[in-house]
Amino acid sequence: MRKQVAAAVAIAMGAMLGSGAALAEEKRVTAKEAEALVKKGVAVIKASRDKGLAEISNNKDAWVDRELYLVVYKMDGTAVAHGTSPKMVGKNMLELRDADGKEHIRERMDLARTKASFWQDYRTLNRDNKKIEPKSMYCERTDDLIVCGGIYKPA
Repeated sequence: MRKQVAAAVAIAMGAMLGSGAALAEEKRVTAKEAEALVKKGVAVIKASRDKGLAEISNNKDAWVDRELYLVVYKMDGTAVAHGTSPKMVGKNMLELRDADGKEHIRERMDLARTKASFWQDYRTLNRDNKKIEPKSMYCERTDDLIVCGGIYKPA
């Protein structure tokens, strides 16, 4: 009897662990979702620049989806909107380095000078699990601004 109970518990635990892994994967934002949020941000900024930038920085319910949020930069690397850290607004982030020492914001601004939209890879801290992970940032240029939203990629 004990062996049967132990086997049943083991099966149930395996099912729960398996579904937990599936839930963790479901939490990950997709590239399509990132592109859609960036496009939505571009549209709001085009409709009313000042109102749109304020909205992105101050309304997390509308602009933060799991680990996905928007950051909007001027071409010089200054953040003008930030979905999770409004205190970053107004700061020039050009010299910020990723976990590998790469000046990823500088690279992002360089890419924005030559491309209307692009993906950029770097490695950074995932605030949800406190691990350094690969991240891809999707960005679109609109006038003199770059609107970006990123996804963490499985390591």
